[in-house]
Amino acid sequence: MVHVSKIAYDCDVLVVGGGIVGLSTAYAITRAAPGTRVTVLEKEPGVARHQTGRNSGVIHSGIYYRPGSLKARYAVRGAAELTKFCAEYGIAHSVTGKLIVATDRAELPRLHALVQRGRENGIPVRELGAAQIAEYEPEVRGLAAIRVRTTGICDYTAVARQLGQASGAEIRYGARAVRIDRRPERGVAVLTARGDVVRGRVLVNCAGLYSDEVARLTGDEPEVRIVPFRGEYYELARPELVRGLVYPVPDPAFPFLGVHLTRGIDGGVHVGPNAVPALAREGYGWGVVRPREAMATAAWPGVWRMGRQHWRYGVGELRRSVSKGAFVDAVRRLLPAVEEGDLVRAAAGVRAQAVLRDGALVDDFLIREGPRAIHVLNAPSPAATASLPIGREVARRALGALTDA
Repeated sequence: MVHVSKIAYDCDVLVVGGGIVGLSTAYAITRAAPGTRVTVLEKEPGVARHQTGRNSGVIHSGIYYRPGSLKARYAVRGAAELTKFCAEYGIAHSVTGKLIVATDRAELPRLHALVQRGRENGIPVRELGAAQIAEYEPEVRGLAAIRVRTTGICDYTAVARQLGQASGAEIRYGARAVRIDRRPERGVAVLTARGDVVRGRVLVNCAGLYSDEVARLTGDEPEVRIVPFRGEYYELARPELVRGLVYPVPDPAFPFLGVHLTRGIDGGVHVGPNAVPALAREGYGWGVVRPREAMATAAWPGVWRMGRQHWRYGVGELRRSVSKGAFVDAVRRLLPAVEEGDLVRAAAGVRAQAVLRDGALVDDFLIREGPRAIHVLNAPSPAATASLPIGREVARRALGALTDA
């Protein structure tokens, strides 16, 4: 008689990544199915060390995103839910509203299109003439603007920390996944860099900048590659020049919103970001170069196709990266009073942008499934805003996979 030993699982759901999406997923799982054991593996010594904690802290309204898309639905819903979550747990936040300002006549049709898109997404929008801009931002100049009342700001690191605590999940820090063994009959085992093996029934990949690599470790081909784009910020030395949030009219061909002005929870004003290719997944400066990562990115055909399609845009972003004067010129379009000395270099962020083989930038959230695995493969901004709805969707899939396992 052959005796088959029972597998000892450390948890039911094993989440890779302790950013806001991974922690929101853990929170949603334990809310929907109390008693489900969740373990979060985070390679850093604390939560929210990358995209979640390195942004301008904006609660996005959802005005930019295609009606019916996940970004539109989840951002609109998520903004309201996130504001309520912050109020419930005493997390610093404020619903400030924001201005989107056209500074050139060529931008006026795009501004009007945003008005229509906002209304389709159920977002209250007020159109402003040039003289009315001063009601909200006396130092800002433009031909026309729209005011979006539901935009706000918050402390996303505090939100992530609270999600982790409220979930009741076990969070293991310093636990970088280096190998994943997935078998239909035995679940998923993750080997960490320090030699621990963690076993779960189902794996959820919320690894952000490394989400495509984690997918491949499980044996699933994601059909996209994460291309890191660094966003460089300055701090405004004269924060009194800006009352709230001021954005340019974005180019619809890109997922980036352009250099904007954001008064944060701490009262300081962030200026930026631009968007330049990073030479490492965590390439927070030009001096951070990881040849293996840079070569792997360059080996993806979509990178070269993307470059051929958008090189003019890229040249402008690079120029603003290496020339503070060029960055100041971009800011002056909105805020003429700003001087070069008013901008003080601040911490940069890196956007984990999924790129398809044909060079297209994935413009919506992307969640894919494999056997006993759910992969969140594209969740840049506004993912923090939309984290609660994204977490529920990923949790729904994870619990379904758990039932089937």
